[in-house]
Amino acid sequence: MGWVSGYRPPAEPDAFFVWQVAVAPAARGARLAHRMIETLLDRPAACGVSHLITTVTADNRPSWALFEGLARRWDATLAKNALFERDAHFAGAHDTEWQARIGPLPMRSPYHADQEN
Repeated sequence: MGWVSGYRPPAEPDAFFVWQVAVAPAARGARLAHRMIETLLDRPAACGVSHLITTVTADNRPSWALFEGLARRWDATLAKNALFERDAHFAGAHDTEWQARIGPLPMRSPYHADQEN
């Protein structure tokens, strides 16, 4: 029903970069994307992660809603800045990608997702 991919950038080991998130139409509105991302952050491999980062185009309202919702849930700041600009990086062929950076993240316990939220 859902899929998320991400990684810890070698140049920024205290961050987790969310590359892509997908949720089937039948599962939308059930906070599945939130739960998938939180489950990744609860894994031992995410120990020490203090910020979540991603890139989103300005018109991608579902993604902005997801990341704004996570920032609220975690009581963390969401900072936005243009990272890859339409003309400078994409020769006008793709909209500007904005970086969303959320943090600092709350302290998390490994496998906290198995507990009641």
